[in-house]
Amino acid sequence: MISKAALADEAKRIADVARESKLDFFETHFEVVDFDTMQQIAAYGGFPQRYPHWRFGMEYERLRKQHVYGLGKIYEMVINNDPCYAYLVADNAMIDQKLVMAHVYGHGDFFKNNHWFGKTNRKMMDEMANHATRVRRLVDRVGFEPVECFIDVCLSLENLIDPHAPFMKRVRDKRTLSTDQTTKQGVEEQVVRFASKSYMKDWINPPEFIKKQRETLEAEMKKGKSALPERPLRDVLQFILDHAPLEDWQADILSMVREEAYYYAPQGQTKIMNEGWATFWHSRIMTRHILTDADVITYADHHSGTVAMAPGQINPYKIGVELFRDIEDRWNKGRFGKEYEECTSLDEARQWDKKLGLGLDKVFEVRKIHNDVTFIDEFLTPEFVERLRMYHYRFDPTTRRMVVVNRDFEKIKAQFLFMLTNHAQPYIYVLDGNYANRGELYLGHQHNGVDLDIKFAVETLKSLQTLWHRPVHLQAQINDEMFLFSFDGNQSQQQRLHEDMPDPVHAL
Repeated sequence: MISKAALADEAKRIADVARESKLDFFETHFEVVDFDTMQQIAAYGGFPQRYPHWRFGMEYERLRKQHVYGLGKIYEMVINNDPCYAYLVADNAMIDQKLVMAHVYGHGDFFKNNHWFGKTNRKMMDEMANHATRVRRLVDRVGFEPVECFIDVCLSLENLIDPHAPFMKRVRDKRTLSTDQTTKQGVEEQVVRFASKSYMKDWINPPEFIKKQRETLEAEMKKGKSALPERPLRDVLQFILDHAPLEDWQADILSMVREEAYYYAPQGQTKIMNEGWATFWHSRIMTRHILTDADVITYADHHSGTVAMAPGQINPYKIGVELFRDIEDRWNKGRFGKEYEECTSLDEARQWDKKLGLGLDKVFEVRKIHNDVTFIDEFLTPEFVERLRMYHYRFDPTTRRMVVVNRDFEKIKAQFLFMLTNHAQPYIYVLDGNYANRGELYLGHQHNGVDLDIKFAVETLKSLQTLWHRPVHLQAQINDEMFLFSFDGNQSQQQRLHEDMPDPVHAL
């Protein structure tokens, strides 16, 4: 067993090296726990306290069996919080503890400085404990079974948020104007008038043309004001909270689930970047400053296991760290920009080295502003795909081996981006909260090349109907045809809509 004093000394030494390397992270506290406690914390999503629910016990059993049967091992757990909390397994060797500490400081820098984490709650450790207390009080007041069943419903809908909503600010005009004044002002701002000399204005912009525009715009604005919502709304949970007939305790639980979903959303948006950045820095710090001769073999063995990637698989640690290293190398050598892109000589391109030394500045810039989608879209290159052999594979039963079936860079990149966009979840929008003037909920699926899974769509409608209490509908494109799926509380229905029905989201 390694003493806490020895771990504290190593943590300080590694933190000093990390800061000298320009990493900027919150104050970090390391907690040493046993194997069983680490599984519990991991099952709770990295927090020591969560509300009571069966899914946490199920996740604990999965993690425990995974460890017992040698299918995986948790080395570290770190929380996006200020101060930052990280956990170390007590029986790990010192070399593993040092590797984990360096990795944690990389995560801490990413949490603090990446734009997509900028709106997260930095006191979520306290907030999670607060949520646990509130749910336990509701259990005492309402009963365990109603609370647990309602949490089940909310958790089945936790992906129906808008991860970009925290960065959007819709400023409303706070001046005291009447409805008629506001409408007239908005109409006049939108009326199209072509530039003309004063003596030609009645010819270039005839009064009947202006009048017709005003009438059309006024009708559209009045229709928009009566719509609920006024525009397609992606944050379905917020709409439910605002308009569904929920009891106070139900609204409290749904608001907690929504808040936690927004807290975890940036982690899903930056999985490859976050793990890649932490691996980039733990390998740099360990190999350049921390390792002794006696540690090299053990470190190399454990690090190689972390970044191993079999054909056809996606390891975020491997792809992330290699892409950051590729960016550093390209910007050090000047392999970017118009001149390099227009180079037609393969030999010249291979030997290209302007010795700019801009690599570290560039990776810090990338770490600050990108998420996984923009990271891959901007920096994935055919050369990178070739080097890591990121092709499309299938299992050949004849040879019993994985064989390459596609080497086309554009198709590989497109599929990769599709997997990352919205975490491969469908885009669902609220289109009408008073459909057919009957208080029914009407949703639309924005089709992005892949059809909805009908089974999951129907189950989602059932959960939504439990909250809305009125029939709910979902318009979606399936096999190039438009369908309307409905659930009224008793039975599910689906009907084919007419062929020229447009995409419901873009239609509005």
